Amino acid sequence: MSTIEILDDLFFIERGYLNCNHLVYRSPAPVLIDSAYIGDFAETEDRIQHLGVNIADVAQIISTHTHCDHIGGNSQIQQRSGCAIALHKIGKHFIDTQDDWATSWKYYDHNAEFFKCTQSLEEGDTIHVGPHAFQVMYTPGHAADGIVLYNRKEKILISSDTLWGKDMSIMTLRLEGSTALFQRLDGLRKLESLDVNTVYPGHGKPFGDFKEAVAKTRERIERFLLDRQLIGDDVLKKLIIFMLLIKKSISEKELFPYLMRTHWFKETVDFYFDGDYEQKYEDLMRYFLNKGLVKQKEGSLYTVIHA
Repeated sequence: MSTIEILDDLFFIERGYLNCNHLVYRSPAPVLIDSAYIGDFAETEDRIQHLGVNIADVAQIISTHTHCDHIGGNSQIQQRSGCAIALHKIGKHFIDTQDDWATSWKYYDHNAEFFKCTQSLEEGDTIHVGPHAFQVMYTPGHAADGIVLYNRKEKILISSDTLWGKDMSIMTLRLEGSTALFQRLDGLRKLESLDVNTVYPGHGKPFGDFKEAVAKTRERIERFLLDRQLIGDDVLKKLIIFMLLIKKSISEKELFPYLMRTHWFKETVDFYFDGDYEQKYEDLMRYFLNKGLVKQKEGSLYTVIHA
């Protein structure tokens, strides 16, 4: 996984599917954009320290939304550095009220810790990362508090989970609301007006084909609007892989009972597939094994997708 300097002293750190990509501004008052998953914080700290930045010196974290894979290091970094943390005003409300349903942590059965949000961001704000000015753009749909950051001078878009290069982030309508797909489309229309040379996404590699990525994401959302079961399949596939990355591996005998104890599995199957839990589970596992995305070893299951 690469680390590249995208602007003077601003570095993009590529991670994987469980841990979001994040950015580090190297200076006497370092700034971070997103902090990955709490369970892999040791690797996050190591990657940051390799840039010559000490966690205890961090001055500010800018979080693009409050999902667990984007704010996982916030609490530990803030405890050690006393840093400021900026969020969209909706995300700040979630954190201030310690609402672990709205942040998705409880619904998804994900680990995360609350922290102190010190700055509220809104559409049209300008936030500085050292000398680099970024425009805040509010892009809900994937997350109620989702934002992207745009540097007009260098034509750089930090797109978080609003726009990926080869896939699309999860759309959990049971959590984000029945209008989330329409909000996602509105966000894409907003992004279309930008002049972008390079996109730095929340997961995956940086890419330059901005217009194509927007078009492909729009096309997929429009397919979701026509066939609701496509949404359900996407939610189940993404969340099962995410869960396997968190747990590293799980006994084949334990997986289905575990899923039946979660909020998201039963509710998604109820909502999109008429509550046929066992059949849907069998279909999903057949898909994963046939595609080689999940492997079996000594009675346990694990995924080959990089965390």
